[in-house]
Amino acid sequence: MNITVVCDVLGTETNGTTIAATNLIKFLQSKNHNVKILCADAEKKGLANYYVVPNLNLGPLNKIIKKNNVTLAKPQDDVIEEALKDAEAVHIMLPFILGRRALKIAKEMGLPVTAGFHAQAENLSCHVRMQNVTFVNKAIYKNFYNHFYKYVDAIHYPTQFIKDAFENTIKVRTNGYVISNGVNSHIQKKDVEKPLEFQNKFVILCTGRYSVEKAQKNLIYAMKYSKYKDKIQLIFAGQGPLENKYKRISNELPIKPIFKVYSREEMTNIINYCDLYVHTAEMELEGIACLEAICCGKMTIVSDSKKSATKNFAVDESCVYKSNNPKSLAKVIDYWLDNPEKKKIYEKKYLEKSKSFDQLYCMQKMEDMIFEVANLSKN
Repeated sequence: MNITVVCDVLGTETNGTTIAATNLIKFLQSKNHNVKILCADAEKKGLANYYVVPNLNLGPLNKIIKKNNVTLAKPQDDVIEEALKDAEAVHIMLPFILGRRALKIAKEMGLPVTAGFHAQAENLSCHVRMQNVTFVNKAIYKNFYNHFYKYVDAIHYPTQFIKDAFENTIKVRTNGYVISNGVNSHIQKKDVEKPLEFQNKFVILCTGRYSVEKAQKNLIYAMKYSKYKDKIQLIFAGQGPLENKYKRISNELPIKPIFKVYSREEMTNIINYCDLYVHTAEMELEGIACLEAICCGKMTIVSDSKKSATKNFAVDESCVYKSNNPKSLAKVIDYWLDNPEKKKIYEKKYLEKSKSFDQLYCMQKMEDMIFEVANLSKN
């Protein structure tokens, strides 16, 4: 089948949306589909099957976008039309400017369109410090629906959590498919010896972009209340606009945290040798980093935030701390460091949960969704 994938955001695999898009593209190509990719990633210009539009210039907002290590696309009709030429199905990753224009042109061409739901309202409102303002987030979701999702043939939701959140806001039941983005098979439990410099320490890993909604500050502040603070090595895997702030507020910790971007192989090793994984995000529509820890059978601690899907991955309440409460987080961390035998039991429970997140299984369901919508369109 000829399939066009539209990516407002594409580039290096440092954010969930790019990783999800890349995984889907690679899977569809592996099934011998002819896949065209429409994006604004200048590095892809000239490569086969890539159709590249210019970057969107948002003036003073460009700095914010750059800090988050993404680029946004500026629609260019001739490039869009070429990317959609001969397509039998179109999948759009995001409801942004390029996606909206591609949707309009695709519908004019009579093409079936599926779309991913990879942007939580709070991912946008947090940039203007309004992530907790209800009417702002409602307005964003209503805009998404009225100007984009209303016109697609099916919506891919990575979790039931985000499907419910969106539909409860817009008061409409959509043609939605709940399919996890999945975790690559190379992310799995294996024996990895803890590096010598960490042998006498507890290593706690936290992965994600350094940003307001990921809330890594809560883990830094939790060290103030932990009885193990003199033995805990925090590793913050990622990058982002709040890096300097996080380094500053962690200056007083007995053991300085590590802030670093790691390769996929390095990440797999760290997940496997760390003692605990803590997912601090207060706003998360799925949380692939959290799922990767679970797929390695790692003791995983999450926030009970009402705006995060990751609380649904916890084995039970003993793995959950109170949202935006460093003291509560410290208490949960200390409990699991105090109970290594029970921790082993819970790690087995997490590993059992991981089976439903197998990426090949999830990508097969994505292909099935695209096929189903395309066949309905033909009929």
